[in-house]
Amino acid sequence: MTDTVLVERRGAVVWITINRPERRNALNESVASGIAAALDEAEANAEVRAVVLTGAGDKAFCAGGDLQLQADGTPFTINAADPRHYVAALLRRMDACRLPLVARVNGHALAGGFGLVCACDLVVASENALIGVTEVKVGLFPAMILPFLLRTVPYRRIMEMCLTGEPIPAADSVLDGIVNYAVPAEELDDKLQWLLGRITDKSPTGIRLGKQGLAKIREMSTDAALEYAQFMLANMARTKDAVEGFQAFNEKRSPKWTGE
Repeated sequence: MTDTVLVERRGAVVWITINRPERRNALNESVASGIAAALDEAEANAEVRAVVLTGAGDKAFCAGGDLQLQADGTPFTINAADPRHYVAALLRRMDACRLPLVARVNGHALAGGFGLVCACDLVVASENALIGVTEVKVGLFPAMILPFLLRTVPYRRIMEMCLTGEPIPAADSVLDGIVNYAVPAEELDDKLQWLLGRITDKSPTGIRLGKQGLAKIREMSTDAALEYAQFMLANMARTKDAVEGFQAFNEKRSPKWTGE
């Protein structure tokens, strides 16, 4: 890890914090690689059940790419000899994460920062945090994060965000399903812990395999998805967690998950 990304284990949850508050937690290559490495580490630990992604301080979750002149690791250039952009690599890594990935939006999430939010599975936000894409204001368009916006944000809302560059309060995005919960800042962590508690007591195997299946089904036609789903469900039913879950249900007791 680097000092631009802080990683902390809190029980069954790994917290990943973008630590550049002086730059509004802007993205650079060090941040991207730090988040990816933290995800690798979290997935390698069988005791970890979920991951929280947040930003340092209370002003910004992540303001996107650093717009300062001579900014360190600007995301607006690419090496023509090796066009594997680090933002794209990070988004792919987040998309492949086998653990539930929860965004704790403690402050503004703009441009690429909003892309990170859309790449997470669930979102708990401070109600006054602004979210959106501001690239049009500097003559750009949020191209890199569009695949994730299209999965998460209704089309007309995307167009309004992209064409006006005007962010919206997180509280206004709940009805659109962009964030799951928007609460007063002082209630943010209580709501987050409530949500994590509802995740971490469930079968880690069911969640892991379910996330993999959902990612595949999302890209399939309906017929292909139904064909795949029946085999996926049959295989999931053979796992030790599923056997334990059925047995616990019939015995009217809480299941003891092993993650197998």
